[in-house]
Amino acid sequence: MQTKIAIIGYGNIGRAVEQAVLASEDMQLTGIYHHNDNFDHIDADVVALCTPTREVPGFAEQMLQRGICTVDSFDIHGQIYDLRAKLMPLAKQHQAVSIISAGWDPGSDSVIRALLMAMAPKGITYTNFGPGRSMGHTVVVKAIAGVKDALSMTIPLGTSIHRRMVYVELEDGADFKTVEQAILHDDYFVHDETHVVQVPSVDALNNVAHGVNLVRSGVSGDTHNQRFEFNMEINNPALTGQVLVSCARAAVRLQREGRPGAYTMIEIPPIYMLPGDEEQLIRGLV
Repeated sequence: MQTKIAIIGYGNIGRAVEQAVLASEDMQLTGIYHHNDNFDHIDADVVALCTPTREVPGFAEQMLQRGICTVDSFDIHGQIYDLRAKLMPLAKQHQAVSIISAGWDPGSDSVIRALLMAMAPKGITYTNFGPGRSMGHTVVVKAIAGVKDALSMTIPLGTSIHRRMVYVELEDGADFKTVEQAILHDDYFVHDETHVVQVPSVDALNNVAHGVNLVRSGVSGDTHNQRFEFNMEINNPALTGQVLVSCARAAVRLQREGRPGAYTMIEIPPIYMLPGDEEQLIRGLV
């Protein structure tokens, strides 16, 4: 039986979700909606929320109230648990499932960090992003008054410290200093070294490549000097879209098993995200 999935938001992530759905034999795309569309007639088991992060909570609430599962890539790390707590009672009340922050970080990287911690409970994990385009940070800058186009690049400095290089193309008459201050004081940027640069054309700089280097050094039992490293180089929206579709599969399974609620990816059995026969998956992966 195919899972019916709809998409709200049709930017880079929405298009990537569409591609991932069309490549999945167990998924059926039933609609693509823009932010201001009427959602009264959505026919879906699960909706992928591909809107800007700060719009996710409102759309999630609308869908959950109708008993429709949701997945999103909400990426403000410090607010994830609060969003989970907010959506949990609503999801349970309407017997639906919401999987939040289901991108690659937060998301699949969160699962890897949890696994590395299980392998070495005592220790330190460093997550180093990039260099590459941050989709969430770029969207935030684009929403600032006076910005015509923007690109936010994440530059790793090591030991989980990053520099944000923000390139802005301004609307005619916009004041650069005003735009710069709005960026520097936004919660997305206040925690990192940030540089804002005005450019004549963002399109000339645009690139959706990204990546991560995860390193954990720690202790297994009483044995020290355990070191693990995970690296990837990716197309940012393509991976985010694929993770969302995989988590949509898990959300519907959790709903059908009578386990409504709001979840992050570290709370979900990985096998729930995979298509195919469970016995064959276990035989092939274990």
